[in-house]
Amino acid sequence: MITFVSVGLLALLTLSIPVGIVLFLLGFGVDAVFSPFPLIKGLGNLVWSTSNNATLIAVPFFVLLGEILVRSGIAERTYTALDRWVSWLPGGLVHANIATATMFSATSGSSVATAATVATVAMPQAERLGYDPRLFSGAIAAGGTLGIMIPPSINLIVYGFLTQSSIPQLFLAGLLPGILLALSFMAVTVIICAMKPELGGPRRTFPFTEMLRALLHLGPIVLLFSIIIGTIYKGWATPTEAAAVGVAGALAIAAIFGGISRQMFADSVVGTVKITSMIMLVVIGASFLNFTLASAGIGRDLSAFLEGLGLSPLMTILVVVCIYIVLGFFIETLSLMVVTIPIIVPLVLAQGYDVIWFGILMIVLIEMALITPPVGLNLYVVQGARKSGKLSEVMLGTIPYVIMMLLMVAALIALPQLALFLPAALR
Repeated sequence: MITFVSVGLLALLTLSIPVGIVLFLLGFGVDAVFSPFPLIKGLGNLVWSTSNNATLIAVPFFVLLGEILVRSGIAERTYTALDRWVSWLPGGLVHANIATATMFSATSGSSVATAATVATVAMPQAERLGYDPRLFSGAIAAGGTLGIMIPPSINLIVYGFLTQSSIPQLFLAGLLPGILLALSFMAVTVIICAMKPELGGPRRTFPFTEMLRALLHLGPIVLLFSIIIGTIYKGWATPTEAAAVGVAGALAIAAIFGGISRQMFADSVVGTVKITSMIMLVVIGASFLNFTLASAGIGRDLSAFLEGLGLSPLMTILVVVCIYIVLGFFIETLSLMVVTIPIIVPLVLAQGYDVIWFGILMIVLIEMALITPPVGLNLYVVQGARKSGKLSEVMLGTIPYVIMMLLMVAALIALPQLALFLPAALR
């Protein structure tokens, strides 16, 4: 059955069939071939129960929040402000790319949206100041991956929904690793540009008074993040309610800075509908596939197979890491997550690992999939924002940051408290 699902998944994706449809087709196939009962008769109830979950209402709100920030010009002002504070480091504007992606991740929840925003704002600067296109574009692609780690994260919401784990706890668990990952990206940039200064472009300094004025443009993002996360952890709002408050806050900020208009809001809503429809189709399709796989006994068979191998808990988790790295080359990230969670998570929990910790480990591996060819979405997003050059330049530029992600995976395995410290401290 595992071979049937794996081969079928890759074959259908190769035909460029939309991922959500692929998941439904695989569910139908598993039902027809492996299940003794007609599981398709429960499809209507499954679709309704999955889409009628209040937790998932947070998804369109967070998508709309990101759309408003992008289309109102708030992200561009954030980039300009951070340029004033970090461009003195070896690497110059490359650090502004990473810092802006980090701050935008704290409100957007989407890696692709983060990468697209920073790429659109930053690329003209790279061409004007003569930065190395590989390192500059690679930093944008890698920085964009933080959108699914630093809360609020759409992927963490989906993970919490599928595993029935606490979304606030997942948000807390992702905060420290996300910040450490951003700092590691900046650290490796400093090392590279200290060794080869010509890759980083000019280092720029600004008068302190200008740096202080720039903080006025960082304030709205910091305030918005504090409102969203603060209301969740104070118990004043659920993640869904906090997302709605965040949308209201983004509209207020856009109005204050003069970036709101009827056309901007209409474009934001249309973009939200498109992205949310794609996400929900994938989630519902994955729910049906998971239902058929569980009914056909794949979890039991896989558990028996791994138990027969006699692997230790550490070896089991290393095998899981290798599986995600390989699958990440070929499968889109959200699809990879929702397809594997029902199979992998029970096996990991059976080995004594924490569901919150594994969620963060999985997100780091999913982040790697965003910047590894041939399916890495952020690679194509950044390349699309460039006016010239080859896609291979973006791929080469991400290599140092992929190495940092692998080191973060190793750190999370060796020191689980990196993810579990904040949830335990604030429980």
